[in-house]
Amino acid sequence: MDAQRQLSSLPLAVVLLSPGQIIDAVNPAAEQFFGQSLRRLKGRVLADLVTFSEPLLADRLAEADANVSARSTDVLVAGQGGRRIDVVAAPLIDQPGWQVLTLHDIGGAEAMRDNASRGEEGVLRAPAILAHEIKNPLAGIRGAAQLLGRKLDEGDRALTTLIADEVDRIAKLIDQMQTVSRRTAPDLAACNLHEAIRRARVVIEASGNAPAIAEEFDPSLPLVHGNVDALVQVMLNLIANAVDACRGSDSPMIVVRTRFASGLLYHPNADSAPVRLPIELRVSDNGPGIDPELREHVFEPFVTSKKSGQGLGLALVRRLVRDMNGRITHDRDEAAGLTHFRVHLPMAAVREQAA
Repeated sequence: MDAQRQLSSLPLAVVLLSPGQIIDAVNPAAEQFFGQSLRRLKGRVLADLVTFSEPLLADRLAEADANVSARSTDVLVAGQGGRRIDVVAAPLIDQPGWQVLTLHDIGGAEAMRDNASRGEEGVLRAPAILAHEIKNPLAGIRGAAQLLGRKLDEGDRALTTLIADEVDRIAKLIDQMQTVSRRTAPDLAACNLHEAIRRARVVIEASGNAPAIAEEFDPSLPLVHGNVDALVQVMLNLIANAVDACRGSDSPMIVVRTRFASGLLYHPNADSAPVRLPIELRVSDNGPGIDPELREHVFEPFVTSKKSGQGLGLALVRRLVRDMNGRITHDRDEAAGLTHFRVHLPMAAVREQAA
């Protein structure tokens, strides 16, 4: 079967876009999606046919070199009315400015089930098929690391152990995100915040291109009430962003600090009692800072200043922190030339501390 026949048989709407998001070709499913033939669609600008309810998503799709994936997003299709769809866009290799776009109308029943999930919730939900496709190669990576470790001496084996441990952590995170997508609470327990920070630091430093990371820890801090794998992921994102931010500095500086911050309260929702967040984790860097126009939206999906970024890292961080009943903020100290990301977390209960 040739490629054209395979494309024609796909149930998903597939659209080939030339530079400027001009429709060049579509498959039969796309003709049905738009209610128009290829002859009428060819040469038209995508924005004239589809209006996305999330402007940030539309902006990301307009970047021809970006890989974009969003689930359960609302659109208005010209002449067809409102739809709720899954959308994926990817650049064509060796064809600058060209994109392949797939649109999947998820239909009434699924739309009703997902009605409560809008914005970042829809974007960050992990479909089971995606989790399956990620976890399969992870298992191969883990097995390869174990085989390699058997051939190395004790001194070099630490890196293969790190690879295997990180594969396990990522697999757990995928499971956690699938659980979250089913709207059930993640497992929370007493966690050593400093151990999670150092575990993330080891992974970042193993890449070989990170500047020195200074620690300013309060050794008297009690355990936090959270999820250790989520904490490691939060730290990986924040430290990796700090590394990128200060990469062009003459003397790059990253500082991770922990301290008590008494008095801060977090209200998860209107019906629940406020949660005390006495423990602060701060990641600081001396990079140029976030574009002032983006600062108010930095935790939203698809917001990024990186050319190759997806704009999902900080959105995921905020979600993981919220799942632990925590809070994340950022601020810029122009006088000191520092950008700070602050995570505030609840303290583990006394019975958890003693366990």
